[in-house]
Amino acid sequence: MDKALTGIRVVDMTHNQAGPACAQILGFLGADVIKLEEPKGGDIARRNMRDQDSDSLFFLLFNANKRSLTLNLKTGRGKELFKALIAKSDVLVENFSPGALDRLGLGWQVLSEINPRLIYATIKGFGSYGPYAKYKSFEPVAQAMGGAMSVTGFPENPPTYVLPAIGDSGTGMHMAIGILAALQQRHNSGRGQHVEVSMQDAVVNLIRVSLRDHQRFGQAMPRRGNQLGQGVPSTTYPCAPGGSNDYVFITAQQQMWPAMAQAMGRPELADDPRFSTAEMRWENRQALNAIIEEWTRQRSKYEVMRLLGEAGVPCGACQDTGEVLADPHLKAREMIIDIDYPTRGTYKTVGCPMKLSESPAEVTRPPLLGEHSEALLRELCGVGSEELERLRQDGVI
Repeated sequence: MDKALTGIRVVDMTHNQAGPACAQILGFLGADVIKLEEPKGGDIARRNMRDQDSDSLFFLLFNANKRSLTLNLKTGRGKELFKALIAKSDVLVENFSPGALDRLGLGWQVLSEINPRLIYATIKGFGSYGPYAKYKSFEPVAQAMGGAMSVTGFPENPPTYVLPAIGDSGTGMHMAIGILAALQQRHNSGRGQHVEVSMQDAVVNLIRVSLRDHQRFGQAMPRRGNQLGQGVPSTTYPCAPGGSNDYVFITAQQQMWPAMAQAMGRPELADDPRFSTAEMRWENRQALNAIIEEWTRQRSKYEVMRLLGEAGVPCGACQDTGEVLADPHLKAREMIIDIDYPTRGTYKTVGCPMKLSESPAEVTRPPLLGEHSEALLRELCGVGSEELERLRQDGVI
């Protein structure tokens, strides 16, 4: 069965997380993703934070569904082969430091002349223009500059870094959307274009509700810890047996409050004048939160989630990473899957979050460094056996 992006060839020149996450999603959707790497060492993520003599789990989690081609772009023949590859590709994704590809003579203006249909996708910390364009960025910098840290954490503590990678993987997902839009426009125009996403821009897009509230209240938004707005209940509550992750998050809107009171075995709370309206529950939040906490402390987080979930009240157990990896619901949805990698054996990874009825995603293992170089150079660049051997000897591949 053809996939949604069957026939689309993507050259992935990225490293670390934002770019690889973008290209991997395109691979999940059926694109032929060619991961272009330096012959010596490849993507630095292969070596970062290794826990054994194998490519790191960090690398493996972001590079499934790709083929690896090694090419030294600092050599004349390497550049020629790269240009031949670009001529037969649909998308190039790169996240080098500002101006790096231009200095190699492989910037947008050059490559768009070689292939006018090329989608040239650029991920940068702050983009290619604006006062910060020359600055580099990593995840925490993007979160700081995008405003996310200022609204995260408890008010008595400093601005807090969000561990889920909204600056890296979040930028990658924004870029995937941009690439898909550019491919769709190419159907009508016949021409490619330059698509750019900055990490700061992506974070700003993700915190727009806090930016709304700044304008509503006329001041910088404070850190509220786990409290969601002025709803009660709308925070975390401790559960049995009292471990560091034995919590649930409960949030009940006005129409859900009677059902929650019923599920707690306290139907009278729904008509208690202290708690009957959202405004009164907020005014008397300390008393109500104490009542809810007394109830949750007597039950496990999963029991609380079941009781409230069946009553139609949004409630989620605060799962730790081990519980997520073992979650039966995620396994049923193929979001946690097992992959076998030649030098490591079996490990768990995350599947494709988009479920397409006509082209379900299949996750294939990440490539070994240069695993597909020979096949790709033969297939796309017309390189024969004798030249392949010379390219190896000359350090081009």
